[in-house]
Amino acid sequence: MAKDRSDPELDRELPDLPPELRWREWMRRIEAVLFASASPVPRDDLARVVGQGASVDLLVEDLAADLEGRAFEIAQVAGGWMFRTRAIYAPAIRAAADIGDQLLDLSEFDVAVLAAIAYHQPITREGLKDIFGKEISRDLIGRLHARDLIGTGPRSPRRGAPYTFVTTEQFLAAFGLESLRDLPDREQLVDAGLSHMSK
Repeated sequence: MAKDRSDPELDRELPDLPPELRWREWMRRIEAVLFASASPVPRDDLARVVGQGASVDLLVEDLAADLEGRAFEIAQVAGGWMFRTRAIYAPAIRAAADIGDQLLDLSEFDVAVLAAIAYHQPITREGLKDIFGKEISRDLIGRLHARDLIGTGPRSPRRGAPYTFVTTEQFLAAFGLESLRDLPDREQLVDAGLSHMSK
């Protein structure tokens, strides 16, 4: 989101409201921003709609508590916060909602390649070939890139300086991760049958 403009009409401090109503209004502003945003909203952006002494973290915690028992929740992903539907409602959404292009619709192999990139980034196509024992098609890399799940990283410091691949913030958001530290450890991948990821 990150806008560099400030709204001169937005009264951030709300000095005329009693403290409990001021806090409630700041929570509602954060709720409105998260609701309107298609991507995770960083702390600095949320701080632009609340008073100078307000804790964005505590406001988000209180808002999350208000949402207990609702079909959606606040998730901390990719360095910010966003609304998402609770996983338990995924079957209902698939059955009735028109979410078409929002679905990742990735094959098991696509997910394995994404995981390899996430765990070994920056990685070249040659590095992926070493992991999977076969060439990874440019078409697959192109599809993952077109969905903004991967991007190009630094050029590899070898002859020909091949491109490397890295995951993106969209990858983190799509899989509900705050950072790459939230990836499952490699033992969990082996237990899940993805033993080639442990290389």
